[in-house]
Amino acid sequence: MMHYPRISLYALMLATASIPLYIHLPRFAAVQLEISLGALGGVLLLLRVMDFAQDPLLGWLTDRWPGAQPVLAVIASVGLAVGFPLLFSLGPGGVWPMIALLVLIFTCYSLGAILIYGRSEVLARNAEPGELLTLATWREAGQLTGVIIAAATPSVLLLAGAGDQAYPAFGLLLAGIALAATWFSHPVWRRIPAPGIGLSLPRLSSSGALRLLCLALLNALPVALTSTLFLFFAEDHLGLSGQAGLFLLVFFLSAGLGVPFWALVSKRLGNRQTLIVAMSLAVVTFAGAAFVAPQDATGFLLICIGSGFATGADILILPLMFSRALIGAGLNASFAFGFWSLAGKLALALSAATALPLLEVAGFIPGAPLTPAARGALITAYAVMPCILKLFALGFTLTLPKEEPQP
Repeated sequence: MMHYPRISLYALMLATASIPLYIHLPRFAAVQLEISLGALGGVLLLLRVMDFAQDPLLGWLTDRWPGAQPVLAVIASVGLAVGFPLLFSLGPGGVWPMIALLVLIFTCYSLGAILIYGRSEVLARNAEPGELLTLATWREAGQLTGVIIAAATPSVLLLAGAGDQAYPAFGLLLAGIALAATWFSHPVWRRIPAPGIGLSLPRLSSSGALRLLCLALLNALPVALTSTLFLFFAEDHLGLSGQAGLFLLVFFLSAGLGVPFWALVSKRLGNRQTLIVAMSLAVVTFAGAAFVAPQDATGFLLICIGSGFATGADILILPLMFSRALIGAGLNASFAFGFWSLAGKLALALSAATALPLLEVAGFIPGAPLTPAARGALITAYAVMPCILKLFALGFTLTLPKEEPQP
């Protein structure tokens, strides 16, 4: 049993690294570093272009030298421990240092994510579907715990009176978590995987993994949009300044509670049907967000609960289906998860590179009073577009082959 908690802690570390990049970075860069939304969207897009080559290459490296995975795991976590304190200590005008540190952080995060997802067959006690689901549940429980910590900490620090030192203190906390994960998880990386079959487009297609990869990208787009714009929507549109951390906490707690629920549902209905149910719930909640009025904390709380609960299925079921497809075909999983990691990052880049400049064109300025055009653009970007994109993802899921529920 001690094996899975170690994996869970490493996943927790990766989650505490991802949430600042998805949720806190846009507002930190706009307010603390005084970077325009258009420039920030361009920076994030350029970083994702880098990932087009980097993530698959990192996956290939972990497959090519499997004996090096203990060293690679340490490099990933130590890089995050160094990058975040430096990033959150930057002041106004620190654009180029920010870019350099984001390159370091994105690279180390990708490496860690590829290791922990691409090594499912080795990290699980065996490759049976039930054991893979157990591994996924532990891993995602760690992810969601890390998400809750990362989402809530800046608000807690501000309430505690940290003021301008809130983000630097946040960076130090992330560094401490990364160093703890480095030490505690080291034993799990000593198990060397058996070599798999090299990847090719026909092999990915015949295994069903290619369709799942396309679904991962499509399904990540609405989440990336809402993640990028969450703080803007909560504070600038709803006027719930100072409460955004609470709503983030509710969202991720709901996702955490959703993971064991969706695990049970998948055993009864199968993974495909579970995704259909969860995506339908997500569509309803995305649509509801468009009708939440300013100062309506209760309405937004319900939206966070519903959308968070639905997200629990996404983070549990989709990587599990991808792993099972790769393992069933005997393919090199780390290389494939390099592309999986890329899909999530590409979704974030597309959302940031389109939504942020469009909001700027509509006259949206973080922290300033909203014009009707700016408010409408923010509502459309945060609620309407994710609803439409989720409907496309739902339609794509309906085309997946049916499967038998687990016994």
